[in-house]
Amino acid sequence: MSNKDDSNLFSGYHGLALNILQKFDAHVGDRVKIETDSKALEGILIPRAELTTTHDHVVIKLKNGYNLGVHVSKIKSISVIERGRMLRPELPEIPVSYREDAPEVSIVSTGGTIASRVDYQSGAVYPALDARDLYNVVPELGDYAKLKTRFLFNIFSENITPSHWTKLAAEIAKDIQDGVDGIVVTHGTDTMGYSSAALSFALQNLPVPVVFVGSQRSSDRPSSDAAMNLLSAVITAANAPFAHVVVVMHGTEDDKFCYCHPGTKVRKNHTSKRDAFRTINDYPIAKVENGRIIMLKKDFVPRDKKRELVLKPKFDNRVAFVKAYPGIPPEIIDLFVDKKYHGIVLEGTGLGHAPEYLNDALKRAIEEGIPVVMTSQCIWGRINMYVYRTGRQLLNLGVIPGEDMLPETAYVKLMWVLAQTRDMKEIRSMMLTNFAGEITPQTRSKEFLG
Repeated sequence: MSNKDDSNLFSGYHGLALNILQKFDAHVGDRVKIETDSKALEGILIPRAELTTTHDHVVIKLKNGYNLGVHVSKIKSISVIERGRMLRPELPEIPVSYREDAPEVSIVSTGGTIASRVDYQSGAVYPALDARDLYNVVPELGDYAKLKTRFLFNIFSENITPSHWTKLAAEIAKDIQDGVDGIVVTHGTDTMGYSSAALSFALQNLPVPVVFVGSQRSSDRPSSDAAMNLLSAVITAANAPFAHVVVVMHGTEDDKFCYCHPGTKVRKNHTSKRDAFRTINDYPIAKVENGRIIMLKKDFVPRDKKRELVLKPKFDNRVAFVKAYPGIPPEIIDLFVDKKYHGIVLEGTGLGHAPEYLNDALKRAIEEGIPVVMTSQCIWGRINMYVYRTGRQLLNLGVIPGEDMLPETAYVKLMWVLAQTRDMKEIRSMMLTNFAGEITPQTRSKEFLG
């Protein structure tokens, strides 16, 4: 029998799946061979998620790193090849080694799979944000930085809210006051662009880089981008000549280099590709290749630890983000007005348009002191509401043009602006002011492919 705790023998398994595991005396963490009607499958039996709504599958991790679910109706037998305690042991601890004169980098975790290790007893992945763990996962980190690490949150990125941005900004401000040379924020990729934009506005007059990093594929997969992204992020935080909020992620599908994307101009454009992140309407600030930072832009704020940070971490979460689409009912706008929302960002079509029948609802919102900001659903390009009559009508109503801001960035910026002022003239002026590179004087017409 396995020496595992009884509570972990069948972790996450219930119903039919639990019954078949008990029948063949197979436990989570065991290497098993499953015979089906058509083939034999071998892998590590891994836990099921406790929140799963179906209990008719057994899940194994295959040798290639992928997980496979097998329906119990197809299972003829399960044989245990090795008990969990006989599997590969934990990775040996590598002595922590770093240059004494290395820059100090703070790594703050908010969740995601960027810094994790494989539990070979269960096949699962667990977070590894202890400095010793990180040096073990990516030993090269010691060549570039002395790390201090901590968990701030451990949540899925879709659960991030403006209150999390406020707490994260305050934590980073403490690190800057403590004199660190750079900060790395590990973050889930789905909403990383929102968070990087938020911190770009909350952390004014930055003295050192703040680097967001994530991974598209977890570290238990052979194609993981986690180690390279993390190493590139630490190199950027430790040595980059600029002091901006950036997102560091793979620049290509292979392991050639990572880009440093401006925090207010970055978007995730693919669900799973390693090079999913792209700078929109601008150029990446730099790329990290073979341990070197190669600057791609000349107009950047230089690193200067003597510069005094200005912290403005508040956000107004009473802002609506509305996508214009054929047939959108005016009642959607009316609802936000009736619910006393403080601002609306419209993701309009083309050069900044919305159906004309929304005009009365938008006029009502603006007359009641609710600023409305127009952006575009197009990935590249700039708002120009003077070209067509429908755009000019919206301008006459008082809709604020969002220039070439990403809709997500405009949404975050309006929340930040409304936390500073509720005066309509000041709101308009601030939304049209370039605070953190969110508005470019001359929009890049296509994707940067350098």
